[in-house]
Amino acid sequence: MAVRNRGLAALGLFAALAVAHTWPLALAPATTGRVDHADTLLNAWILAWVPHALLTQPLHLFDANIFFPSRDALAFSEHLFVPAMIGAPLTWAGASPLLVHNLVLLLGMSLTGWAWCVLGWRWTRDPFAAVFVGTVAAFNAHTLTRLPHVQAMHVEFLPLALLALDRLIANGPCVRRTMTMALAFSAQALCSGYLLVLSALSLTVVALVRVREWMATAHRWRVIGAASGAGALSILLLLPFLVPYLRVQRVEGMTRSLDEVALYSAHPLDYLTTTARMHFDAWSHTFYRSTDALFPGVAVLVLVAWALASRVAWRDLRARAMLAVAVVALVASFGPRVPGYAVAWEWMPLLQGIRGAARFGYLVTLGLGVVAGIGLAHARRLAPRRAALALGLGAVVLANADAWRAPLAFERFDGIPAIYDLLAAEPAAVVVELPFPEPERVDRNARAVLASTRHWGRMLNGYSGFTPSSYVEHARALRGFPDERAWTLLRARGVTHLVVHDTAYDAAVIDGLLHDHRLRLVARTPRLLLLRLTD
Repeated sequence: MAVRNRGLAALGLFAALAVAHTWPLALAPATTGRVDHADTLLNAWILAWVPHALLTQPLHLFDANIFFPSRDALAFSEHLFVPAMIGAPLTWAGASPLLVHNLVLLLGMSLTGWAWCVLGWRWTRDPFAAVFVGTVAAFNAHTLTRLPHVQAMHVEFLPLALLALDRLIANGPCVRRTMTMALAFSAQALCSGYLLVLSALSLTVVALVRVREWMATAHRWRVIGAASGAGALSILLLLPFLVPYLRVQRVEGMTRSLDEVALYSAHPLDYLTTTARMHFDAWSHTFYRSTDALFPGVAVLVLVAWALASRVAWRDLRARAMLAVAVVALVASFGPRVPGYAVAWEWMPLLQGIRGAARFGYLVTLGLGVVAGIGLAHARRLAPRRAALALGLGAVVLANADAWRAPLAFERFDGIPAIYDLLAAEPAAVVVELPFPEPERVDRNARAVLASTRHWGRMLNGYSGFTPSSYVEHARALRGFPDERAWTLLRARGVTHLVVHDTAYDAAVIDGLLHDHRLRLVARTPRLLLLRLTD
């Protein structure tokens, strides 16, 4: 009971910290958020699409309603399956997509902090070190600049997989440890493709660094068998989600070129970048590139330095393994600039889907955070009681201050216009929202994509991490709407409805549409026209 109470108290602490670090988001999660960022709207749509598809077309989960008539449109970006399932009860109960997005974001931070806190406790048996590790994992320069990306907040399963691997190496294999590692890794991989790669890298590096330990035991072959079994089970569980990405890679050519990866790789100055209030104005603004903030924090760096100087980072097998994870991730974050990355990219299809190599930098923070936590526990054991208490409290406070940005600036969201509800009564609707953005500005479709959660009609518009060739074709044809070329495309694609933003067109064009015999006005608001094609 005491262990359970401590666990609930820790979860409550990290829930409170999540609210504090994102303040004032918790005051109005249904009507405020990073709606100024297209990825927030995209991820809110994905969190709504997955539960909807599981009820209506479970065997065609990836055939999303955007970018019609392209197949596997969900695979053009992250599928967010686990975060979507966490928010599914709210979605099925009728909660707005933005509310679900914000609550899943806050819950992700809370669970991530709590899970890494559990790992910290298991490996140090020090409560302050445990809270420190959880704080660094959940609230850091990287995550607090990626609030639109809800998947980045859900890293709660990797520590469970690491704990299972640790027990498997130290105590020998058993069915429960093998299953735990496989299920935890699979759950983490189903949060994000990036986290799939980061988790696989972490587990592989830890196993390799500790190879002498498990090879020296009498059960080494059983360890190898258990690890292989966990890998096979993970592949089996993940295969239905990987096949659509491989199919899109083959059919649509969705492969990130090395030049593109190089563009989104880390720069050394990124590791000095943070938007935390304590650091930004003082010095970090000098390095800020508005791309990737990867500064691990002063508290982490000081405690890692102590762990290295006191040699605890070398003597403790877990610290040594996590330090190796941080070093390998640091190298990988520089992408094609590092010799060997191009070879790995050539032979690993999953790596070809990774555009932002800089995101390996988050793994640097996680690895160093664990090493720092182990160093903190060691320092507290050497200190007198009062000094140990002050050291623990100071480390936790500084870790939070290292990332503190609140209060954050959020935009108000007035909701999805009610005119979109009229499309819900049209089960065979094929929709085009006009004007149709050029491929270079495909992000302007984000609000239309989110609005489609009110009707789920197929639409030629779309926004995602990848833009299919069909969208480019549609943009060219609809550039001169309402010319004849545009009408030809609308007929060819079986379009049934147009949503027209009338402020984007001259009054003469709007008047022409209202009197065009090929169209019937369904509804009109001060900014939108909903028109039905009659032929």
